[in-house]
Amino acid sequence: MTEFWESSFIEKQTMWGFEPTDSAIVTKDFFLERNVKDILVPGIGYGRNAKVFIDNGINVTGIEISKTAIDLARKNGLDISIFHGSVIDMPFDKKRYDGIFCHALLHLLNNRERDKFIKDCYNQLKPNGYMIFTTVSKKAPMFGKGKQLDKDYFEIMEGVKMFFYDSDSIKQEFEKYGLVELSEIDEPNKNMKIKPPVKFIIVKCKKEL
Repeated sequence: MTEFWESSFIEKQTMWGFEPTDSAIVTKDFFLERNVKDILVPGIGYGRNAKVFIDNGINVTGIEISKTAIDLARKNGLDISIFHGSVIDMPFDKKRYDGIFCHALLHLLNNRERDKFIKDCYNQLKPNGYMIFTTVSKKAPMFGKGKQLDKDYFEIMEGVKMFFYDSDSIKQEFEKYGLVELSEIDEPNKNMKIKPPVKFIIVKCKKEL
């Protein structure tokens, strides 16, 4: 996975543009309403989603597998703490956060990695903290494409393995981690308007006292 993302960022650089995703904007509003001040963003990339939080006074710490993506974030003015490494090696610090936002990363992990990652995120939340994941839905256009590896798990292209969620698999993986709600969102491709939007599921969890 490291090689895939490193070569992708080397080749395509700021491949998604600089506009934040709609789910990052929705999450920013949710965090502001709940006075969330300090968040962890696993899979921060070059920071296009982080900026919307920073611009609204929220402190952001990132985790990123690609050194090139971190360099791009620095070039684009992201002067924040970013740990270089894979989310499956969490935790990178002992800190606990008010909130966690993770966009379009969870579905790239296998079953064992997803389980560890969700647990690690939950463990890094303060009591009453929120973690929000966006993950690709079985209603997305890529579902069922490529080579099937397992139930709802496909290698959709060379080097990209993707698990597609529905409400049942969300409940199964998140129920023990304070699942509050799940909702669908159509994420437009803001950098390539001709591409159809992709259906994502937003997963909200709260860590009880």
